Amino acid sequence: MSLAIRVIPCLDVDAGRVVKGVNFTGLRDAGDPAELATRYDTAGADELVFLDITASSGDRKTMLDVVRRTADCVFIPLTVGGGVRSPDDFDRLLRAGADKVSLNTAAITDRDLISEAAERFGSQCVVLSIDARRCPAGVSTESGFEVTTHGGRRSTGIDAIKWAVEGTKRGAGEILLNSMDADGTKSGFDLELIARVRGEVHVPLIASGGAGSLADFAPAVRAGADAVLAASVFHFGEFTVTEVKQALANSGFPVRATSR
Repeated sequence: MSLAIRVIPCLDVDAGRVVKGVNFTGLRDAGDPAELATRYDTAGADELVFLDITASSGDRKTMLDVVRRTADCVFIPLTVGGGVRSPDDFDRLLRAGADKVSLNTAAITDRDLISEAAERFGSQCVVLSIDARRCPAGVSTESGFEVTTHGGRRSTGIDAIKWAVEGTKRGAGEILLNSMDADGTKSGFDLELIARVRGEVHVPLIASGGAGSLADFAPAVRAGADAVLAASVFHFGEFTVTEVKQALANSGFPVRATSR
């Protein structure tokens, strides 16, 4: 039997509040993280992702008090990322209530961090978050996709597909793949990006960026996603976790029941 497709709301947090914009700019306030987490837990979300989106660009640690408040409100797996620079940061977040920790910018700066964290805490705790985009003018990679850092603010010139492969070889147990081209645009997931990564890696793959309608989710799963993530469409009530699961079920994909 196939594993159920996970539906995951994402809490993009800035200064202790959930926010959402387009390509991480023009941010709108969407509420308190703990309150939203409680709502999604009750609504039948399979997991939650909590990303402190300005921790790296602001050169600070993830806000542990906000993580603790959020973790205390939910009974589903919680992935936390943002400002993680060492195995000790992993330890602090796991002790604060995270089930998994997401690495992005720091993993590129110190690639051994992935393997060190996997060895110390287990690969199942290590999520490699990749903010990928099609290469802009002046940047060239073999796949045509590059990795960005600092919330999509900085180009790296690193091939996004090759980075996904390297990250899993180093011990990442899951990939959170965010299309920076699609993020917040509600134009649909980047199906080519998902398929290209799925063709090269075998760990669970979370598709992120671009969800705008119920019809957007099934194509992402067909392209290779094991889980689908969205933010603003949930935060601002455009549709619910239950409705996404029903749309996936109607397309023939297994989902977990949302009833508590």
